[in-house]
Amino acid sequence: MIRSALAALTALIAACAGLVTAAPAQAAPGDLVCLPPTSSTVTFSPALTTVPQDVTVTTNNLFGPCTSTSVPGITSGTFSGSFHVPGRSCLTLAGSGSSTSTITWNTGQTSTLSLNYTTTIAGAVYTSVLIGTVTSGLFAGDTVVSNQTGPATDVLTCTLGLGTVSGLYTVGTITFV
Repeated sequence: MIRSALAALTALIAACAGLVTAAPAQAAPGDLVCLPPTSSTVTFSPALTTVPQDVTVTTNNLFGPCTSTSVPGITSGTFSGSFHVPGRSCLTLAGSGSSTSTITWNTGQTSTLSLNYTTTIAGAVYTSVLIGTVTSGLFAGDTVVSNQTGPATDVLTCTLGLGTVSGLYTVGTITFV
């Protein structure tokens, strides 16, 4: 009798277990998240036209507000750089490639990133998506994902031959996981 009661109780528990659903899986929190107004300002000298020309590209990136699960003292970061780009025009702003950059955090620590990027223009919106890894420094080994958008009205005007592009400004997020 006890044996059959235990068997019935076990069967009832097993049947009820099928009614209880587990919570959906959640991604583990990342090492770092920087939210808007995380931004990038890129300037072109000379300003871009429809004619390809050699230009100096200067970029200033501000990261923050940032929160980190592993380094709570990080609240912001910066990256700045200038480089020479041959044959650039407003017709070549959309595309893909790779880059390396080093972010300096408000703590004085650095993270060097190896990134692949894709930039697109849809309507009057310029979008930049960067995916890569932290190759050295703080958060080494983490995967990095950045998504930023900004207005592309100057780009569209330029592609029609009616103006120039002296710079781009985008706002978005960056995460390290």
